[in-house]
Amino acid sequence: MGGWRNAVQEAAGSKPLFLTIYATVVVGIVVSSFYVFSAIYSPSASTTHSVSTSWLSSPPLSQNGVSLSSGQSINISQSTGTASQHGSNQLRPIWEAPPRTSKMPPLKSFRLTKELVGERAEDNVIIITFGNFAFMDFILTWVKRLTDLGVSNLLVGAMDTKLLKALYWKGIPVFDMGSHMSTIDVGWGSPTFHKMGREKVLLINAILPFGYELLMCDTDMVWLKNPLPYLARYPDADVLTSSDQVVPTVVDDRLADWKQVGAAYNIGIFHWRPTASAIKLAKEWKDMLLADDKIWDQNGFNELVRRQTGPAIDDDSGLFYSFDGNLKLGILPESIFCSGHTYFVQAMYEQLRLEPYALHTTFQYAGTEGKRHRLREGMVFYDPPEYYDAPGGFLSFKPSIPKSLLLDGEHNLESHFSLVNFQIKQIRLALAIASLLNRTLVMPPLWCRLDRLWFPHPGVLIGSMTRQPFLCPLDHVFEVNVMLKDLPVEEFGPAINIREYSFLNNPLLPQQVNEYQ
Repeated sequence: MGGWRNAVQEAAGSKPLFLTIYATVVVGIVVSSFYVFSAIYSPSASTTHSVSTSWLSSPPLSQNGVSLSSGQSINISQSTGTASQHGSNQLRPIWEAPPRTSKMPPLKSFRLTKELVGERAEDNVIIITFGNFAFMDFILTWVKRLTDLGVSNLLVGAMDTKLLKALYWKGIPVFDMGSHMSTIDVGWGSPTFHKMGREKVLLINAILPFGYELLMCDTDMVWLKNPLPYLARYPDADVLTSSDQVVPTVVDDRLADWKQVGAAYNIGIFHWRPTASAIKLAKEWKDMLLADDKIWDQNGFNELVRRQTGPAIDDDSGLFYSFDGNLKLGILPESIFCSGHTYFVQAMYEQLRLEPYALHTTFQYAGTEGKRHRLREGMVFYDPPEYYDAPGGFLSFKPSIPKSLLLDGEHNLESHFSLVNFQIKQIRLALAIASLLNRTLVMPPLWCRLDRLWFPHPGVLIGSMTRQPFLCPLDHVFEVNVMLKDLPVEEFGPAINIREYSFLNNPLLPQQVNEYQ
């Protein structure tokens, strides 16, 4: 992974000052005053890992027998029986890879069919995510989190052949979406990003007529608890959706109070039943998006379902009528089907003593790299063994923050940036040391007094459960996507690699690393 290209130079403000830091490090003065604790790990000393991660090893991507004939998205076959699945991995246990000496079946055997969904569904429910090769590590994490929870009724839609091949050789149930999407990260808000959103709508319209319940998920979310028993508590719901609500509407695990939800319904996590009302909504949503390519899929969904809101269908369930007055809709509680804000900033579930079901990496500010880093901070992202095996070892330090900066006075711009800048100066010195010693810096936890948002706000969101000060994600202070980007050495200096603050507490960390702390 590309590291940070010497942002220390810019932070220090001048080359002489940066050289002074280096000189100070050499004589040991900074080290003794800065309480640096180094965790050194030699790659050559490691032969085993405490947690098996063989499922992350790279598969062969060049295989014989794959037909690359073009197809329409979504690639659906109406054939019956299991003949179309002959030789594929759909009936294998998840993570049981096919023999490496075998040939991969032709692309047509990976078409989405009712039979394929039926083979994987349990209790008439199928869980699906989809993406392109750029999100392979997110998809592997998504699958691993579910299988670790004992959930196997899942499928992954591949938007490019490279991803389809890779997932097949890892033993993951995969189908071809016929999208012929680029294999790179297209970026949030780009035209290709919006095309991916339309693929979701097409996929929902393809699956609902099969007669199965569909739990549709974005790849940038993870499951923390089996959601199926919770969803089964609301058998009358046509659709259950998550939301961007940041102010709590309930304090237990009931559905959110729909009368208090003013934020957008978020389609990164939602559950559909194959009812007439749900199918009607899916079709109108599809028709809307296909008629106007400028409409964002989530905005279109919100526009449709909010045509009517209410009344409640009863006094207890939390479901209400929406859309055409017949659709029964429920909003998943914001405290346990968490956004990036309710989980990482507010820790709402923790304050309410609830167990979270899901985490969606919304409300962050560093693109895909920021999402990945957030999940790593939460220790819910699965990385290959080499992530825990940095050449040169690791460097960590214990920050020293005066109580006055953290707690005294009002929480305002001055006190917030005094606290943040104090921490940045310590991190600047630690980066210099890491660069000099050729080690990877384990970032410290960061404290903030004020929230970070993309719109004007009074410091923290009114009505939210944000505590002040609070432990803030790295992307609240640093541009994580820039820190992890490969930049020219001649302009930015040698790379300084970083790891998340929770790195040394991660259960996936090999025992050998902990022994050297």
